[in-house]
Amino acid sequence: MNILYIHGLNGTLSPEKREILEQYGEVDAPFIDYEVIPDSITKLSASYHNRKIDVLIGSSMGGFAGYYVSNVLQCPALLLNPALAERSVYQNVPNIQYKKSPFKQIVLGTQDDVVKPKGTLNFLANTLDKHPNYQVNVYNDLAHRIPLDVFQKEVEMFFKQLCY
Repeated sequence: MNILYIHGLNGTLSPEKREILEQYGEVDAPFIDYEVIPDSITKLSASYHNRKIDVLIGSSMGGFAGYYVSNVLQCPALLLNPALAERSVYQNVPNIQYKKSPFKQIVLGTQDDVVKPKGTLNFLANTLDKHPNYQVNVYNDLAHRIPLDVFQKEVEMFFKQLCY
């Protein structure tokens, strides 16, 4: 299985989280400089269009990009505190052929002061007609950073949902 991991703003995939993901397949985690590249969605979609990506996992700004890239690649996505409603760095959202992907599992923390969960929930509510296969998991004491135990739990739940 091929897993595309898209990190957040000024972030990377930690070795511990990579190790969790590698239990499920081969992980590709490209570096993206969102502040320099306002077309990250287009660039990622083009880079991976001819490669077999089975699932996409994105965090924060990577969750925002992953939301759209998963539509282009038509693969399921696990999005952790995705910056869907607002971002501190401008990114172009291209017009894409596919408006939805097979399944999106979204993790939100109510204590997140970087990506406001209410804004994300409003974004999701406004796109329900395009994406009926959402699963939203809300953690009342989760802030923006995803602790290793929550990451592992959500990854396990995601892959079980997909029956892999």
